[in-house]
Amino acid sequence: MSKVGIKDIAAETGVSIATVSNALRNPGRVSDETRRKVREAAERAGYTPNRLAASLRTARSGNIVVIIPDVADTLNGKIIRGIESVAREHGYSVLLGNTQGSVEREREFAELTRSRQADGIILMSHRLPFDRESDGVLPPIVNGCEDTGDADIPLVAVDDRKAAIEATRHLLELGHRRIAVITGDVESTSSRRRLLGFRDAMAAAEVPVDEDLVVAGDYLCEGGERAARCLMMRKKRPTAVFCFSDEMAIGCMHSLQALGFNVPGDVSVMGFDGIPFARYVSPALTTVVQPAEEIGAACARLLIGLLDGRPPKTLQMYLPHELVVRDSTAALERENTR
Repeated sequence: MSKVGIKDIAAETGVSIATVSNALRNPGRVSDETRRKVREAAERAGYTPNRLAASLRTARSGNIVVIIPDVADTLNGKIIRGIESVAREHGYSVLLGNTQGSVEREREFAELTRSRQADGIILMSHRLPFDRESDGVLPPIVNGCEDTGDADIPLVAVDDRKAAIEATRHLLELGHRRIAVITGDVESTSSRRRLLGFRDAMAAAEVPVDEDLVVAGDYLCEGGERAARCLMMRKKRPTAVFCFSDEMAIGCMHSLQALGFNVPGDVSVMGFDGIPFARYVSPALTTVVQPAEEIGAACARLLIGLLDGRPPKTLQMYLPHELVVRDSTAALERENTR
């Protein structure tokens, strides 16, 4: 039995060889109808493209690498799902670079583009894993959620500052004035911008910020648990806590309840991210929802556009967030005296 090739599929479908090649390897360049027709013909014929030969001809690996601090993080998992969906649609595979926050590992995964094992990078870190002076021309990169501060690199995120203003304003409208904050990584751009938004809202309401109630976390449940214990040891305890991630908020509520405080009767708790677990904890968590899968999909589309020579129309894409009010926040009835 002779081997089926692109020429055979072109003859069957009545399109050019170049169109068949694009439909199989760069589907974004052809219409949905053409892509469907070509792929159905290829499946009927049992055609499997030679990925290695194709990569040698195009000098592409067909891979993109996602450099991410923690693939187990619930929000990151949804972002990865969005990336993989778009990447697969366009014929790319996704390599996950799980760094655990290590600078060295970030650079190791970034080097996959130098060795042509990956064609571009989606970077979920505030650090650029290259040295601008010594590394020369950078590979195609898109920032996801975190900003490296490089004006030439596209960013996809929510407006963290605006979202934090809305979250803080919600607590203020409930009558809270002693509002604590559990931040994320202090080096993280998302954490810094959320803190700016918190301060903006407090200043607009002419409510002074008690710096003793601003404590550092790590975006994890354990960090929220530890920070809550510290906050409730303060001489003047907070009546509300704004956590910069849902996982920290869940840890915070666990710690508060273990200490005998009622949520939200004694202390209201606000989260950030909109992870699925937020609605199932008790009490259900008030939070700022990030469109995680949409962020991942947008990052992938931007990166694939860069790989195809199509620069983005804008370098900063802010997707809409949503404040979802649930049972963990309530109107202030009394100051904590315990």
